[in-house]
Amino acid sequence: MKHIARKRFGQHFLTDAGIIDAIVQAVAPRVGQRMVEIGPGLAALTQPLVERLGHLTVIELDRDLAQRLRGHGQLTVIESDVLKVDFSLVNAEMYAAENIASSDAGKVTTAKLRVVGNLPYNISTPILFHLLDAVDSIEDQHFMLQKEVIDRMVAQPATAAFGRLSVMLQWRYAMENVLLVPPESFEPPPRVNSAVVRMLPRADPPRVDVPLLSELVQVAFSQRRKLLRHTLGRWLDDRGFPGSFDVHRRAEEVPVESYVGLALELVAA
Repeated sequence: MKHIARKRFGQHFLTDAGIIDAIVQAVAPRVGQRMVEIGPGLAALTQPLVERLGHLTVIELDRDLAQRLRGHGQLTVIESDVLKVDFSLVNAEMYAAENIASSDAGKVTTAKLRVVGNLPYNISTPILFHLLDAVDSIEDQHFMLQKEVIDRMVAQPATAAFGRLSVMLQWRYAMENVLLVPPESFEPPPRVNSAVVRMLPRADPPRVDVPLLSELVQVAFSQRRKLLRHTLGRWLDDRGFPGSFDVHRRAEEVPVESYVGLALELVAA
């Protein structure tokens, strides 16, 4: 029975064989790697991934699709809203299972989790922020998203696309846009272009207070056309910040490391 894409789940199923192959090449899965796919849908990407991995864990919210996927002998299916999944716990459970299975041979696995997926456009940003909670357990992430979102993720300072999303992800990840995916690659086709982003967690990032960084960046970009003295400057004054920060700039002109440095100073003050 053909599955009809459900609008409430933001479903757009990838059907272009050339694009699927290009994504698999970009991800470069290898046998035995620990990988989770978000939103496998009709398994267009799932199948070539699991053929190279040997086993794959998938997270699927749609009950009918989850039931189909359970019939695949090489998949572990987590039927859940991805925003409710604890990726650190998933990785720990996979780690434990692998070491129990390999204990007789004296082999101990330590690899981190690789995460891939065609993220629903309506909740893509919340998913990215949710995964920040588990970033220490993650080796890399490859996601298909709306191209406009990826443009914001990888944007450089002093550009129109540079904003809160840029800062909040770039302090923790090195990112690149690796592939453009046109609407006709999907069924049904979305009304926007898509792209694939590669996200590599930085090896030794500043240990910043994430809620504090998020708050100050949100304040800074709340009126991005105005100088920061109207927004972030007042916020700093209200907190009694004793240091100095150049607020005679617009939010988009401040590099990521300056926002992170300010968050560190605020904690130390």
